[in-house]
Amino acid sequence: MAHAPIDTPNIRAAAAAGLVAGLAASLAMDLFQAGIAALSSSESDAEPATQKAADKVSQVVVGHEIPEDRKPIAGQVVHYALGAGLGVAYAVVAEYRPTVTAGFGTAFAAVTTALLDETAVPAAGLGDAPWKTSPTTHLYSATSHMVFGTVTEGVRRLLLGWLK
Repeated sequence: MAHAPIDTPNIRAAAAAGLVAGLAASLAMDLFQAGIAALSSSESDAEPATQKAADKVSQVVVGHEIPEDRKPIAGQVVHYALGAGLGVAYAVVAEYRPTVTAGFGTAFAAVTTALLDETAVPAAGLGDAPWKTSPTTHLYSATSHMVFGTVTEGVRRLLLGWLK
């Protein structure tokens, strides 16, 4: 009796797929947020958490804040670097625990929303505490991460189909 082959995790393929998936998902999240901003009648003066994070890193690394004219690009670097790192971590974990892909990446999205926007960002002083944040901001955050999670999963699956 022949046995079905056992899939062995391919960490290199998973990491490569996760890197590209995280970057693609970061772009999709950016486009989604830009679309929402274009439809919104209110403009926020609040500095994005990614720009605040870039400032903190700059203070540690070079001893001063990022100049105002460079903050938007520095914030984007943080956003894409974090997205790429999350994509790699997600894809590698999925090789060993496929259950993390539940809901086509929506479980991953819920976890990233809770850990990043609701916990790490306020804990690092990059944003308001969850109980001081409006319900619409929570919804915007969760929806943005749903875009990120589902695009990450879709691109990961597509690329792994080619790489394995």
